[in-house]
Amino acid sequence: MKKPQFMKQPVMLKVVYSLIPVIIAGIFFFGWGVAAVTAVALITALLTEWIMTSRRSAKISYACFVTALIYAMSLPPLTPFWIVAVGAFVAILFGKEVFGGFGRNVFNPAIVGRAFVYVAFPVELTSQFVPVFSGFPGGFARWSMAGSSYAGELTSASGLMPQDVITAATPMLARRDYSYVTGTFDLFTGSIGGAFTADGGQRFLAAGSIGEVSSVVLIIAGAYLLWTKTAQWRLTVSAVAGAVILNLILHYLAGIQQVPPLEFTLFSGGLLFAAVFMVTDPISAPKDKISQVIYGLFIGALIVFFRFKSVFAGGVAFSILFGNMTAPLIDQMMGRIRKKLKQGGV
Repeated sequence: MKKPQFMKQPVMLKVVYSLIPVIIAGIFFFGWGVAAVTAVALITALLTEWIMTSRRSAKISYACFVTALIYAMSLPPLTPFWIVAVGAFVAILFGKEVFGGFGRNVFNPAIVGRAFVYVAFPVELTSQFVPVFSGFPGGFARWSMAGSSYAGELTSASGLMPQDVITAATPMLARRDYSYVTGTFDLFTGSIGGAFTADGGQRFLAAGSIGEVSSVVLIIAGAYLLWTKTAQWRLTVSAVAGAVILNLILHYLAGIQQVPPLEFTLFSGGLLFAAVFMVTDPISAPKDKISQVIYGLFIGALIVFFRFKSVFAGGVAFSILFGNMTAPLIDQMMGRIRKKLKQGGV
């Protein structure tokens, strides 16, 4: 096997830079186990792409690292390492390499890996959410919530068993299943945890996946990507706008209370993480400017719809996969419309 060679892709490096504060925040909230999850995803993705590119005498793309990092940040903090590796392998091999490598993939590879492990290992992927560590130094002084003294402090204070900390409900599940609404400030900053009363007993509130917990960190990362023109603003803005529009229609106009208030929709779940890092994938997104707006609106609205009607509390991954599938069609339709308008103008 040849020595690995890399494509020089400054744009992809900027995406990696934007993910660094997300990773650091993940370690602060969940402990150094996050660094291990990230390392496993990176190593697996790199080895998979190295093997595949060597067979066709191609170079490894920096997009490989972007895929691995986004995938890792989309996972629950206590995801078993072997599942992390399986998902990273699937992301690179079946999300990108089977289509011919970088620039030819139809779907966002990170989403392919995340959706696969969610469907293949639903128990492990829905029972590994935990509260965040509170106070400084937070997770910087701990490995993870599992088996930590901090978990013991939480359980002793509430009277729950230690295993209850590992089976806690995320803000979206807590609202949907137990009518408990997490405070907007906590959602914005990432201070998600503690006990709440539901069904005649106490339950723990858990944070979500590693990268989606703190909205303020995601806004900073998104601002960097937009300021450096690394991410296409039409994709980010339209994705958020699509979620806002449908949320306003369903919750405020139609009066459907199962749909949460706007601030909860914006700051809970993976909406902002998707709008910043996933919808903006330049390969799987449409190329036409108007198509990009339609594409983003469609994905944002679909996220809200899935949260309302689907058994999947988040629905982000499947919304983006649907968007990826429609991207070529949207571009094609816009091309035909432009052609007809041009012919009509002549």
